[in-house]
Amino acid sequence: MRVVVDRKSCQVHAQCVFAAPEVFELDDDDQLVYVAEPDDALIGAVEDAARVCPVQAIFLEES
Repeated sequence: MRVVVDRKSCQVHAQCVFAAPEVFELDDDDQLVYVAEPDDALIGAVEDAARVCPVQAIFLEES
């Protein structure tokens, strides 16, 4: 699985950080950083993160 974040849509509400902290985090400048190809064991958490994104900026692609 590959995680893609539409940076133009992302408003850094950080709901994904709460849903999947192993994959998403905010850097020192409060910008979103993430693991583009997380471990398969985290698929559920990443799906939750995509679902809770208020602007639907997170997408999952088959790798």
